[in-house]
Amino acid sequence: MNLGTETGSVFNHLMSNGKQPEPKVGDGATVLMWTDRKAATIIKVTPKTITVRLDKATRTDTNGMSESQSYTYEADPEGQEFVFRLTKKGWRSEGRGLLIGHRQQYHDFSF
Repeated sequence: MNLGTETGSVFNHLMSNGKQPEPKVGDGATVLMWTDRKAATIIKVTPKTITVRLDKATRTDTNGMSESQSYTYEADPEGQEFVFRLTKKGWRSEGRGLLIGHRQQYHDFSF
């Protein structure tokens, strides 16, 4: 993801541009947005696409509107699905990036 045009987060920029493991159905993933991140599970893989479904993320800390957030995750059969295509810039879907192999939820309260 290009910093300033596809993401407003240095962290999301770095996560989207690193080396990624081979995707497998059932692996965790993180959908990288402008500054937020959404935990997901890979539900389908083809040579040029990855389909993920958002997980149910339940906040477990008591830090309020804080940068320090922790969550538990569980599969959500009703979760929103995204199809990511492999591009020269990595896995992309309508301006979103994808991190494979790691689930992370983060809400940026400044927006």
